Amino acid sequence: MTAIERSRTVAVIGAGTMGQGIAQVALLAGHRVLIHDIDARAARDGVEQVRERIERLAAKGRLERTEADGANGRINAAQALSELADAALVIEAVVEDISVKQGLFASLEGVVSPDALLATNTSSLSVTELAAGMAHPGRFLGLHFFNPAPLLPLVEVVSGSATDPAAAERAYETVLGWGKTPVRCADTPGFIVNRIARPFYAEAFAVYEEQGADPATIDAVLRESGGFTMGPFELTDLIGQDVNEAVTRSVWDSFFRSPKFTPSLAQRRLVQSGRLGRKSGHGWFPYGPDALLPQPHTAGPEEAPAKVTVVGDLGPAAALVDLLEEAGIAVTATGQGGPYIQLPGEGQLVLADGKTSVEFTDVVYFDLALDYRDATRIALSTGADTSERTLAEAVGLFQKLGKKVSVIGDVPGMIVARTVAMLIDLTADAVARGVATAEDIDTAMRLGVNYPLGPSAWHERLGRDWAYDLLHHLDERCPGGRYAPSLALFKLGYAEDGAEDEARYAAEDEARAPAEDDGAGYGGGR
Repeated sequence: MTAIERSRTVAVIGAGTMGQGIAQVALLAGHRVLIHDIDARAARDGVEQVRERIERLAAKGRLERTEADGANGRINAAQALSELADAALVIEAVVEDISVKQGLFASLEGVVSPDALLATNTSSLSVTELAAGMAHPGRFLGLHFFNPAPLLPLVEVVSGSATDPAAAERAYETVLGWGKTPVRCADTPGFIVNRIARPFYAEAFAVYEEQGADPATIDAVLRESGGFTMGPFELTDLIGQDVNEAVTRSVWDSFFRSPKFTPSLAQRRLVQSGRLGRKSGHGWFPYGPDALLPQPHTAGPEEAPAKVTVVGDLGPAAALVDLLEEAGIAVTATGQGGPYIQLPGEGQLVLADGKTSVEFTDVVYFDLALDYRDATRIALSTGADTSERTLAEAVGLFQKLGKKVSVIGDVPGMIVARTVAMLIDLTADAVARGVATAEDIDTAMRLGVNYPLGPSAWHERLGRDWAYDLLHHLDERCPGGRYAPSLALFKLGYAEDGAEDEARYAAEDEARAPAEDDGAGYGGGR
């Protein structure tokens, strides 16, 4: 199936920011474009604003003068739906109200030709439900552009239950020809990005609600250790707490209130108080000319140990061995037991695995990093039985590597590790359910929300068993289903050699001294 010919008309209904952006994309791809709005003046203003942006591009040398003149001559306002009769593709970007959209498409079916594609830009409504009652639902699909549409490359091409595969393929090829990066997606709550991204916000809010760390520290750890462009607290302040929470609640409701998508009570209170983020002057953080943004917790200087012993294979943290040696710390490696770093004071430094420090005597956990060489901050967590010497040695060790250190509460899975594990799990489940391919999900998360790696790329890097291990341990400590690993993740990581892994778990736990309290006895088995 080929793309819609450039000689054919593309119509956009809704003259707001998104509608204008989509119109601009189609226009610069060479189509004749019509903008329609229930408010005729808004449609005319929308056309003029697109023309003004085209002129600015030409003035900055980003568009040839002849191209700009040609584009400005191909866009017009349509006062009535009947003027869209020759459109090969109609994309609506109107209010997120299912009855309004259904009424609009019912009217459009009586106007456009039988071969025309009809598309919705909805970000939250069901494409399948929107098509209910249509005479020809096979030509209806979702084209979810991201704002601002002219700049962001990602477009989710969403097939409803009745969408004809040929129609979806024609839309995909058309968007690809417009210079965008389309990804294919089945009709599911949140589509790809808004479904898979939920843990990025939810796990940060959960750590905060558990008194594990403050928002500024959590954001800093996710940025400076996890490699994310923004932390979830600053990002939701930018998006708007009301908007972000509404999406979360919509996905949660659509999944029959699955614990995997449970909203945050802390965020609910923020919305109820009117602290919506930048637009209201205060969200998680204060804004304005005199606002003082809180700073992340950063530990004071400590002396680094002169030598350590690396016990076993550190897995995702294996790069630390070279970094320690380069920093002048003597490293003795042993392949038996572990994995952990033995400190001189007999304490152990262990990569976050979904367990808690309080379960063991003198253990400090450290968080996952996208790249331990490039990371500028590392989070550590301790329990009631962790000695001051062990914590000081752990802090000093990472400071010797040039890292800032944030000490957080005894939170299982810490910050980056539990977030990444949940992203991996939701992705595995979505792929298994036919929502999208792993490759398309990775593309969507990198381009749609600027993640440093897609979840499947994280999974490949961290090892097939890493996410399952961590979530299994988290689920034992925080029962209720939120952290229960999906069957899809189990199949990816453990279906072949679970018995071998059981033995490894037992050996790892035996190598750590259990705490002499009620926390003792938490095993590593699944």
